[in-house]
Amino acid sequence: MIKQTADALVSTGLAKLGYIYVNIDDCWAEIHRDDKGNLLPKNSTFPSGIKALADYVHSKGLKLGIYSDAGYYTCSKTMPGSLGHEEQDAKTFASWGIDYLKYDNCNNDGSKPTVRYPVMTRALMKAGRPIFFSLCEWGDLHPALWGSKIGNSWRTTNDIADNWDSMVSRIDMNEVYAELARPGGWNDPDMLEVGNGGMTKDEYIAHFSLWAISKAPLLLGCDVRNMTKETMYIVSNKEVIAVNQDPLGVQAKKVRMEGDMETWAGPLSGYRVALVLLNRGPVRRGITGSWEDIGIPPNSHKTLKTRFVGNLTATVEPHGCKIFLFSLHFLFSKSLSPPLNRDQRRSAAKARMAATASARSGCFRQLLKSLITLKVFPEPDGDLRSFSGAGKSSEWRPTAAWAWASQSLVTTPVWAALV
Repeated sequence: MIKQTADALVSTGLAKLGYIYVNIDDCWAEIHRDDKGNLLPKNSTFPSGIKALADYVHSKGLKLGIYSDAGYYTCSKTMPGSLGHEEQDAKTFASWGIDYLKYDNCNNDGSKPTVRYPVMTRALMKAGRPIFFSLCEWGDLHPALWGSKIGNSWRTTNDIADNWDSMVSRIDMNEVYAELARPGGWNDPDMLEVGNGGMTKDEYIAHFSLWAISKAPLLLGCDVRNMTKETMYIVSNKEVIAVNQDPLGVQAKKVRMEGDMETWAGPLSGYRVALVLLNRGPVRRGITGSWEDIGIPPNSHKTLKTRFVGNLTATVEPHGCKIFLFSLHFLFSKSLSPPLNRDQRRSAAKARMAATASARSGCFRQLLKSLITLKVFPEPDGDLRSFSGAGKSSEWRPTAAWAWASQSLVTTPVWAALV
């Protein structure tokens, strides 16, 4: 089944969009270690072993992830954890060709995660292979405050469920730590439920859009071998993926809340802004995004149509959203200014540097000259438009897709991720 998941990522084109990790979750190992203390893959599920599986996944141009736990047993209690075996397990994972480790927090010795998780960090650094380290501490001890020195991403919430209330509560908790995320260290509100059937199309669009603008890992939790056209349409939207993978790496925040109506915004590279208008209520609403809310001076634009001067209003379906991308043009733009002499060019260069610094804090101040809308999602007919470009560097957010690898009652989830 894991090989089929890898095949599906390639055949559907998801791999080209950046979904390059196929990750195995809990229940993949035997309950006991061997006589040398090594983890043993379940022979019934992995008759050729994990190394052969990793070689197959790598042959597809993909990467393989695996699961362990900072306790004596994993959360399923069907396989050993890595507590006390960190160096041994890290070397085992590296020898198998593992590229990603999800590290859970069940059945531990009662010590704090800040004591147990760094032990695996050091073990991975000694293992001789780059392995993305995903901390799954459920947000209990606020890992966003300390995770950047230990891992590459950290769960800020407990497990998500496939329903609207669970989804929005997770993204709300994740947003609290927005200023602590950065390239190489990401807030993780848990996997995507898109395609699992518990939410409507509009709700899944909102789900994917909020995770994207929040720079969260895009971990597909559905069976990628059997995705519907609707699911594929949502998770393969190249421009929304590009927002998530933007190299500036600044997580968006809520900038306005009025009852069920919310405005989320965050800066992107290239002097751009991503804006989400979210309707959390049960009825269709007109939602207005104000330039002031996203740090744009009210009189700094010239190219927008009159109806967009100072703000933008859109009708949003119940439990739905719309995303807008804005391009920002500056005072030193040649189309708006006479040719610059040397001193003016130096001033303009300083202004660009200041603009980049202010972009990271979400404030564009007086450097802006004009603002033009580029894209809106969904389109007026309710569909998402596909587009080009998504980063694949392991420095960025992982993107993955889940499958189910075990036929026993305790299943082994496998997911494919985009980093």
